[in-house]
Amino acid sequence: MTLPIAALIAITILTVVFLAFEWVPADVVAIALLLLLVLTGLLPSDKAFAGFGSDTFIILFGLLVLTAALLRTGVVDLAGRTILRYTGNNPIHLVIVVMISTSALSAVMSNTAATAFFVPIVLGIARRAKMSPAKLLMPLAFSSILTSSVSLISTSTNVVVSGVMTQYGMPPMGMFELAPVGIPIAVVGLLYMLTVGRKMIPDRFASDDPSETPMAVRPYLSELVILPTSSLVGKTLAASGLGRDLDVTVVRIVREKTQYLDPRSNTVLRADDVVIVEGQSEEILKIKDIAGIEIKADVKLTDPSVTAGDLEFVEVILMPGSPLVGRTLKGFGFRDKYDLQVLGMSRHGESVHRKISTIPLRVGDILLIQGRHEKIAELQSERAFRVIGSIQEPRLKKTHAPIAIGIFLAVLALATFKFDFFPITLPVAVMLGVLAVFVTRCVSPEEAYCEVEWRALFLVACMLALGVAMEHTGTAAYLAAQIVELAGDAGSFWLLTGFFALTVLLTQPMSNQAAAIVVLPVALQTAFQLSLNPRTFAMMTAVAASCSYLTPLEPSCLMVYGPGRYKFMDFLKVGALLTFLIYALAIVLVPRFWPLR
Repeated sequence: MTLPIAALIAITILTVVFLAFEWVPADVVAIALLLLLVLTGLLPSDKAFAGFGSDTFIILFGLLVLTAALLRTGVVDLAGRTILRYTGNNPIHLVIVVMISTSALSAVMSNTAATAFFVPIVLGIARRAKMSPAKLLMPLAFSSILTSSVSLISTSTNVVVSGVMTQYGMPPMGMFELAPVGIPIAVVGLLYMLTVGRKMIPDRFASDDPSETPMAVRPYLSELVILPTSSLVGKTLAASGLGRDLDVTVVRIVREKTQYLDPRSNTVLRADDVVIVEGQSEEILKIKDIAGIEIKADVKLTDPSVTAGDLEFVEVILMPGSPLVGRTLKGFGFRDKYDLQVLGMSRHGESVHRKISTIPLRVGDILLIQGRHEKIAELQSERAFRVIGSIQEPRLKKTHAPIAIGIFLAVLALATFKFDFFPITLPVAVMLGVLAVFVTRCVSPEEAYCEVEWRALFLVACMLALGVAMEHTGTAAYLAAQIVELAGDAGSFWLLTGFFALTVLLTQPMSNQAAAIVVLPVALQTAFQLSLNPRTFAMMTAVAASCSYLTPLEPSCLMVYGPGRYKFMDFLKVGALLTFLIYALAIVLVPRFWPLR
């Protein structure tokens, strides 16, 4: 072992320790690792930042922008509502639908693209079902990887393995040659995630402090008015789909200002009914885009000259000493005094089913307020209220939804099916899609960049440098040689086990393709020298290269790492047993379908 190899192994172990215990953020650890490799001479400076221009970085960035376009055009919202309509809020049903849908899609296309499509949908489903997104996002990422060994095009790693095989005079991998092993792996993996794995995933909810709870998940009480022109007039509450389609809970119906009706399914809606609902701020503000329904505050704007573009939306929390404490909005004359409209009210830990204007307010109540910026500033200056966040009104570009869907499908088609007249790679296809959604105004660059998980991108770009350093210093080749030396005399079973373990180890910091390229030539040479079937080793390497469950460094896992609020060790806890199950299947099935002799 040379000094550079020993130094790199020590640095790698140190990095894993820091990532596991999360003493500092993972992206900061990755940046420190990159700089340490350069300063110690283990990585040439001209290769240090290659990860920021790598295919993986570009693909992740592009797919995040494309999903932002699907989000802004309402495609994600519609897909989430449709799934919930059939599954309800049953967590097990939701996990089953998410995993089967993702695994089926990723069996015939890039698993990263499949994950990108479903991430925003799953986030919306989790929000509407009031469950932790962590319970759905990790099964989503893992199920997209589980079908990597079903077909040749399930992952580019299989294509790379097939190419290396031809270089050694072997026939290329068939389109479904791996399926006899890949299908059992997918089935066992899905069952594991549905049972044992799902229970090991931690719940990650927001803080119990109402001022720290994200606006997107805080429940608000609000009042909707059914206008005479609404298509809901004359329909029963069940037929209207009011609560289901708006993703709010109907708690009361106020008729003619005096009748308080319980929200029964057979209650017939009338013009000018006031429907008291409970929902999240994002869903309440979306009501502004629905014809025939208005938020009550919008019906009585104080200043008719105020346009929607002049209005700002903020959350304020009532502080001790506020003149509103113990009084109602109506009795205090809030609208006339401050020239602001209250769209909703949130009382942490308690449900209230009355009209907002008649509820005596308490310290800690949170109000969703609409008004001019200068009026909101005046409210804050009294120090009886504290503004805890502003909200951008979500105006979905629903007319652009078909365009966004078409662009996304075109990107997948260009990347999946190789056209002789127009050869194109996945990074180029993705960036063409990014350009298309910008040009067609499905999403603006500013909106898209706000949706990009920059921390995850920096993490993957910096960690790719570790894989480059392993190749540059010869660490990967050294580890492969150690496997051959240790297991060579122990028999073919242990050789296959050793190469599987090495590939899994290297595919965590390195890309799957790079790990396969490093390990496979050594494995094939070993097979030739021992007069064993090299195809057995090739297939084992292909299966192992897709076992990226131990860390969140796989692109599919990185896409859920931030939104799921996972910790680095979460993936090791859930992924370790899954990796062992895949190994157990592979070590039995691979030699069976591709005999060693």
